Order: sequence, then C-alpha cells, then structure tokens
Amino acid sequence: MITVIEVKKNTNESNMSLIRRFGRKMQDAGIARKVRSIRYNERPDSKLKVKRTALRRIAKKAENEKLFKLGKPIKGRKGHRK
Repeated sequence: MITVIEVKKNTNESNMSLIRRFGRKMQDAGIARKVRSIRYNERPDSKLKVKRTALRRIAKKAENEKLFKLGKPIKGRKGHRK
C-alpha cells in the first residue's frame, strides 16, 4: 500500500502551519496508524535458516557430549561443574 501525500505551501502560510496540515493529512490517510502497527513485526525465518540453525545446534550438542565423555571442559559453559 503506497500512499503519496503532497502538500504545497500556500501564499502567506507559515512553515509550522504547513507541517500541521501535512500531519493532519497523514492522520486522515491512516499512514501513521499503519506504520505503528507494523513497527515491531518481525518476518519469520526462512526454512533454510531454520534448518541451518537446527543442524548447528545438533552438531554443537554432539561435540559437547564427546568432550564430556573425554573429560574435557565443555565449550560455552563457564564455571560448569561435573
């Protein structure tokens, strides 16, 4: 949805009244409400990205299990006790 709002300065009109008129037109068109509603929406991750992160998580878990069996410190666990 693309809405173009054009406001031209009239003769003997101050800059403040021009800005006020522009703001009023923005409210009437509903643009400000639309922008606020989508401001914090995040797009869902793509299937490929979800798969890659899952594979990375599985590989990291397998590596940590291997290190635990060998009795070596596990990466990413500071101060972890056995």
